[in-house]
Amino acid sequence: MKNNKSVFFIVFVLIIAFAASTVFGVKNQYGDLTTVYINGLDEIRLGIDIQGGVDVTFAPAEDEIDPTAEQLQAVQEVMKMRMISLGINDYETYIDETNDKVIVRFPWQSGETEFDPKTAVQELGETAKLTFRKGYNYTSETAEDGTVTITPGGDIVLEGSDISEAYVSLDYDSSGNTTGGYCVALELNDEGKEAFKEATAAAVAKNAEYLDMTSSSSARYVISIWMDDTCISAPTVSATISDGQAVITGDFDYDEAKALADKINGGALPFNLKTETFKTISPSMGEGALKVMLQSGVIALVFIIIYMIVLYRIPGLVAAIALIGQVAGMLAVVSGWFGFYDSSTLTIPGIAGIILSIGMGVDCNIITSERIREEIRSGKSLEAALKAGYHRSFSSILDGNMTVIIVSIILMGAFGVSDSFFAKLLSPLFRWFGVSTEGTMYSFGFTLLSGVMFNFIMGVLASRLMLTSLAKFKCFQNPVLYGGAKHE
Repeated sequence: MKNNKSVFFIVFVLIIAFAASTVFGVKNQYGDLTTVYINGLDEIRLGIDIQGGVDVTFAPAEDEIDPTAEQLQAVQEVMKMRMISLGINDYETYIDETNDKVIVRFPWQSGETEFDPKTAVQELGETAKLTFRKGYNYTSETAEDGTVTITPGGDIVLEGSDISEAYVSLDYDSSGNTTGGYCVALELNDEGKEAFKEATAAAVAKNAEYLDMTSSSSARYVISIWMDDTCISAPTVSATISDGQAVITGDFDYDEAKALADKINGGALPFNLKTETFKTISPSMGEGALKVMLQSGVIALVFIIIYMIVLYRIPGLVAAIALIGQVAGMLAVVSGWFGFYDSSTLTIPGIAGIILSIGMGVDCNIITSERIREEIRSGKSLEAALKAGYHRSFSSILDGNMTVIIVSIILMGAFGVSDSFFAKLLSPLFRWFGVSTEGTMYSFGFTLLSGVMFNFIMGVLASRLMLTSLAKFKCFQNPVLYGGAKHE
């Protein structure tokens, strides 16, 4: 085995640093301004079942509107999209067709102390209608109290319901090379495709005429995007879009591009909304139950670590370190530690997923430690026993974890939002059985899948690196330390 003695210390320090940053986060305090670089555990949004939340009823802003069932379903899907973009997967949405209402329930923000439902409803963003308009024109009126009212002008090209999806994409130049920046990609439905083709063709013709007249190096005619009376973007039209695939470019970083995409997705409302009622939801379990669960979990983890060390000695010590890394990894995924994935809501079933994953992590290490012990007692050298032990145990670990991965993917696909990756992947199956957006069960599948992935990273890869590194030290080469018999 080619493994340097320092590998153990490198992996150990990385795991401890990772665990510490997961628990406490990485922040910078300058006066009253706090900059969060890495979210800690206090940034995790707890589910309705733990912390409670908000029950809000939305209705058409104009009383004369009589929405159809399809329009109410469209509002429901937009609300789901908005909550998913905020990292909220523990939510409930209902349609009251009789009274033309959409009811939404979602948990409080992490760190919320005042529990003001009116403020919490604002987190869902604007309940305004999205429109794409020719040019960038508006009129403004100032009332006696100084309030300025803006009315957008220009013919409406598209409405929010014409947008199938808006998402962040890498930005490419005319040669097909990435610029290192980001853009917002739009996919239009069939109704919006033809209207956008005509509007962009007209804008391109105007730009060509303008460039001929002024000899300018840049075009000027745009299609502006409005959220009611607020312009959220006004991109210049550079080409005729005939296939329903458009791109909004600019000097965007990822967060700016995602914010614009979320606004476009969130504004796909068939009519303007108003908040009719809102109220506080009491938690079904409460933070007291959460504290008891956490205390029980910590105590159980400590006893597991002691048991592993007493029973398996050096492999048990390494397994304990890997187990700490696995737990930290699951919590890091939930808190949004990794920049490429937003934070997620932690529910009681989600905690159950973490506990189940810990149990699988323990099984993984027990299987490997038992294999190593068997190989040593069969007469093999320590180096050969470690190599054979990890090799023989891997197939059993893989088989057991793959079944859990399959179950986790099915849970995330069945109980997640309909346009999520796993829901799309399993759409042929769910087309026959239907889907149910239930955030608590999604949280269970999410934490379970995260735990299994970190089981491979920590319980298989990291533990092997650490154990084979320790075996290089002369003081740790006694077979007794690995469950073998004493030297004669």
